[in-house]
Amino acid sequence: MKDKNEEMNSRSNEEELDQVLEEETDQQVDSNEEDPIQAELEQVKQQLSESEDRYLRLQAELANIQKRNQRDREMATRYRSQDLAKNLLPALDNMERALTIQVEDEAGKNLKKGVEMVIESIDQALKSEGIEVIDAEGKPFDPNYHEAYTQVPADSEEDSGTVAQVFEKGYKLHDRVLRAAKVAVYQ
Repeated sequence: MKDKNEEMNSRSNEEELDQVLEEETDQQVDSNEEDPIQAELEQVKQQLSESEDRYLRLQAELANIQKRNQRDREMATRYRSQDLAKNLLPALDNMERALTIQVEDEAGKNLKKGVEMVIESIDQALKSEGIEVIDAEGKPFDPNYHEAYTQVPADSEEDSGTVAQVFEKGYKLHDRVLRAAKVAVYQ
């Protein structure tokens, strides 16, 4: 009976040992299966994070492009008449020079009056587009708005550095200089 008990205990111990070994093997298999799954999960999470980051960057870049395009459209609208004005200014200068000619007869006076009316109309059209004459005479010389052709002696120390005479009018479109005023400056 003792042998039977020992045999049963031995079998029972062997069965327990087999069961423990099986459980450990199953756990190792499970942990080996979890490692690749865990690694793949981490990789997918990283890819998702990178994709989200790229998406946010592209979204910000798109917003910047839209703002830049809007600003460019506004600038194009604001300065649309710049090229036309630059081409028109020499003709306006010639008409103003024509007004300096002295006329005696009635036909010449009428012609001169017509030229004055054309100049006035052009000036009004330029003003409606935001184009203005740069006020120069008697103002301090500013190289952003004035182009010095010559220097003349100043009558007083206060006059030094101011515009003495305007040879050709300067024009600006809003805040842009279309043509600098050509001036003589007191030294």
